[in-house]
Amino acid sequence: MNKKIAQFGGNRMLYYVLKFTISALLIVAISEVSKRYSLAAGILASLPIVSVLGMIWLYIDTASVEKVSKLSTSIFWMVLPSLSLFIMLPVLLKNKVSFYPALIISWLVMVLLYYVMILVLKKLGIMV
Repeated sequence: MNKKIAQFGGNRMLYYVLKFTISALLIVAISEVSKRYSLAAGILASLPIVSVLGMIWLYIDTASVEKVSKLSTSIFWMVLPSLSLFIMLPVLLKNKVSFYPALIISWLVMVLLYYVMILVLKKLGIMV
C-alpha cells in the first residue's frame, strides 16, 4: 500500500472521496463566483488548479517525480490548443451563434487542434 494513502488509515475509498470533494468544491466555487464577478472567476479558472491537483494526486498515488514531470510537460504543450476554445467561443457568441452550438463548435475545433499539436510534436521528436 502506498505510504501516502496509509495516512488515511489505509482507506482508499476515503482517499478517493477526499480527492473528489476537493476537486468538486473548486469547480462549484468557480461557478458560483462567476455569477457575480466574472473577472474573479476568470482568474480562478485560469489558475492551473486542476493541473496542480492532478500533479499532487499523481505524486501521492505513485511517489514518482518522473511521472509528475511528464504530466507537467504534457500539460504545457496541450494548453496551447486548448486556448482556441477561449478564442472561438466568444467570437461565435458575438456572431449570434446559440450557446450550445457555439460551445460544441469551439470544442470540436479545440479537439482538432489537440490532434494537430500531437502530430506536430511527434514530427519534432517531442514525446508527450
